[in-house]
Amino acid sequence: MASAKEIEEGNQIRLKLNNSGMLPVVTTDANSKEVLMIAYMNQEAFDLSVETGEAHYYSRSRKKIWRKGETSGFIQKIKEIKTDCDQDAIWLSVEMVGGACCHVGYKSCFYRKVVKDSSGGVALEFTESEKKYDPKKIYKK
Repeated sequence: MASAKEIEEGNQIRLKLNNSGMLPVVTTDANSKEVLMIAYMNQEAFDLSVETGEAHYYSRSRKKIWRKGETSGFIQKIKEIKTDCDQDAIWLSVEMVGGACCHVGYKSCFYRKVVKDSSGGVALEFTESEKKYDPKKIYKK
């Protein structure tokens, strides 16, 4: 097993997967730096992403690897991959082919922000005014 020093300051990939064999991935737009999505990778998804230059993730709900854009055509071309200090999270900087990321139809999966409402409670306020595509046409669900 690698030492903390090797993991934190070495130049070898030593991904620290969680008990489910995965690690979280933050994906941002390479140009705007906007956060597009957060997903998970297992070792195979990481390896495929490095090998192909396109983002691959692990779908926890479908229990399988998926290439972002395989259904929608909105592929994420990887510009840079970074890992955090203890190698238990990944940051992908990507070029979005097609300009949308979210399966709901928005550019980013983070299309709402938390705000206080007039009664002092919390609510969600949309930060994107329109969808980039109609998900019913693409996913036919």
